[in-house]
Amino acid sequence: MLPLEDSAFFFLKKAYFCKKNLNTPLFIARKISPGKQGKSYTGLIRKISVLSIALGLAVMIIAMAVVTGFQGEIREKVIGFGAHIQVTNFDYNVSYEPAPISRDQDFLKPLKELPGVRHVQEFATKTGIIKTDEDIHGIVMKGIGPDFDWSFFAPRMVEGSPLLLSDSARSDQVIISKFIANRLKLETGHTIFVYFIQEPPAIRRFTVAGVYETGLEELDKIFILGDLRHIQHLNRWSDHQVGGFEILVNNFSNLDKINQAVYDLIPYDLNARSIRHIYPQIFDWLALLDMNVYVILFLMALVAGINMITTLLIAVLERTNMIGIIKAVGGSNRLVRKVFLYNAGFTILRGLFWGNVAGILICLVQHHFGLITLPQDSYYVSQVPINLELVHVLLLNAGTFSVCMLMLIMPSMIVSRISPVKAIIFR
Repeated sequence: MLPLEDSAFFFLKKAYFCKKNLNTPLFIARKISPGKQGKSYTGLIRKISVLSIALGLAVMIIAMAVVTGFQGEIREKVIGFGAHIQVTNFDYNVSYEPAPISRDQDFLKPLKELPGVRHVQEFATKTGIIKTDEDIHGIVMKGIGPDFDWSFFAPRMVEGSPLLLSDSARSDQVIISKFIANRLKLETGHTIFVYFIQEPPAIRRFTVAGVYETGLEELDKIFILGDLRHIQHLNRWSDHQVGGFEILVNNFSNLDKINQAVYDLIPYDLNARSIRHIYPQIFDWLALLDMNVYVILFLMALVAGINMITTLLIAVLERTNMIGIIKAVGGSNRLVRKVFLYNAGFTILRGLFWGNVAGILICLVQHHFGLITLPQDSYYVSQVPINLELVHVLLLNAGTFSVCMLMLIMPSMIVSRISPVKAIIFR
């Protein structure tokens, strides 16, 4: 028989003299929780359960932060080259040779005032070949104007500086990628000749004003930035014709909604395409990474739940005498089940606490110090990116707690099979 101060009879008696609205199962669960009654047979098992839940949650937080961080980094790099939305002629295709549209459009003013739109800029593209004394390299020249947003390229300049463009004079300076500079052995200040394939063929001489590096090799190896007026002159366009308009938005999650609003605003002979449709292969690849996160979340939650089932069953075995006494004095099976579910909930919350501490701490250290690096040629980033968001952490905590508690409902029903007489004399 348990000591009086540790017996169910003592708990029920004390609960009886308390307020009527006292949660009796919670009261008993708190009394038999670890740390209240000294050492117990389930002490080691509880510690293992706490550790498994903590490790599982930490892994889930880190996995979510890394995958969403990686997706965000790649997405921002692709957007840096093509903006969020492009408005072009309806026959614009992947050949980078657009049909021109007028830069004097009636929809530009309401477009710039559209909620969620951050910036609108002109652009045009044209294919060519850079030729040096020793090598050649195919490129796409992206023509930009004075309205170009340098917020993406400016911090990624490894040599030189962004282009200084004006409305009055055409600039012969270009910015190339580090990939192209290394391959053709070019540096800032060097002169390059670009051959444009057209009828008749055209050659232009440019000066390298700067070198950028984004790490996204698929785009770094083809794009150079230059003055939009060169493409206008090469294509025999007027000063009032451009390849299209690029639109930057404030929030990527609203991209589809804003893209539809832009599409409804422009005339029928123009087309609005989001960056997802311009580079579908990249965004499809990023979407596949979500499956990895789902698998990790499922496995970690499953392991934590199985550990809690083991802990619950051992706790029931250890407290068989207490179960018998509670039933003998009139306690229902439901009351006993609640006692053990509350007790398991305390263990889960303890594991969640330490899991949050470990997971968030590791993420913050990596975010601020970048201790774990990656080969940029293979992963497009030089260090493991972290995107730690409060909503993700809260959802992971709520999900882990809910899954563990749901998995404990069926095992907790074992108390209904325990006979009060046999339980009291159980040793």
